[in-house]
Amino acid sequence: MDAIVLLREDHKTVEKLFKRFEKTGDEDTAERRRIADEVIEELTVHAWIEEEFFYPAAREAAPDTKDHILESIEEHHAVVWMLSEIKDMDADDERFKAKMSVLMEQVRHHVEEEEQDWFPEVRKAMGRNRLTELGGELETARKRAPREPLAVPSAGSK
Repeated sequence: MDAIVLLREDHKTVEKLFKRFEKTGDEDTAERRRIADEVIEELTVHAWIEEEFFYPAAREAAPDTKDHILESIEEHHAVVWMLSEIKDMDADDERFKAKMSVLMEQVRHHVEEEEQDWFPEVRKAMGRNRLTELGGELETARKRAPREPLAVPSAGSK
């Protein structure tokens, strides 16, 4: 599978989880917890495979996207921090829903920038064969990716 298609599929998966979360009522704390746990795992894996494999390959193929990549890494850092807080938070906490709402806003903004502004540039620079090869790398890497946000190294630590 093409790497950009794979990443877009991840985006769709997370968006479906967000919509499920938004449909829950205040009494549905157990369901909110289950959904939040799924979101945590999906976003942790996604951020890791992007930072470890996709971003370096994109930067090599399209060096003029460096600023976007650096901004994306910082957005990931903020998201991973929020994920670690949500992971340790009780779903009955009055701030749980608010924290998830802020997370959803940040992720949706990040996804919009990637899909509308950046992915087309990367697709053009990489081409179909390289994106398909990279997609295979991402699928393989996904199996060994961390599942919990604190296991994701800070982007600044490289």
